Amino acid sequence: MGRLTFFCSLSLEDEDYFSAMSDVEAQEHFDNFFEEVFTELEDKYGEIEEMNVCDNLGDHLVGNIYVKFRYERDAEEAVKELNNRWFNGRPIHAELSPVTDFREACCRQYEMGECTRGGFCNFMHLKPISRELRRELYSRVQHKRSRSRTPEGRDRERRHRPRSRSRSPRR
Repeated sequence: MGRLTFFCSLSLEDEDYFSAMSDVEAQEHFDNFFEEVFTELEDKYGEIEEMNVCDNLGDHLVGNIYVKFRYERDAEEAVKELNNRWFNGRPIHAELSPVTDFREACCRQYEMGECTRGGFCNFMHLKPISRELRRELYSRVQHKRSRSRTPEGRDRERRHRPRSRSRSPRR
């Protein structure tokens, strides 16, 4: 399994912008961001098994996105290409990650609402996506997996599927 660590500051707007949002609006904004990144990475590089966004404030974790691709070569291709990209006016720094299980890198206390170190904890505090989005994104993966079990089959599928850049809402 290929693991990609993707570093990029995700401060999409200034803090005043987010402080004026309700919790529901902030979650919707984050879900839109997450879906856009997930979809682009999966369409360009290959099947994603897991994607996590850190909600920590410490310099070494702020804005980090961790993506676990099904195939290591997809992660390698993503690293190579993402290091030539920019997001929100900032360069993306991507590298392969030695982490084999994201659960081991997560703060258990944060998950239980008890982390006393706050955003400066050295374990990952993951920003959750809505249940609906999780179901939508990861059910697509299950559907694709049932159609193609091998990297070779997936490559054939990738060459023949149309590339749509439409941002119209899905029904």
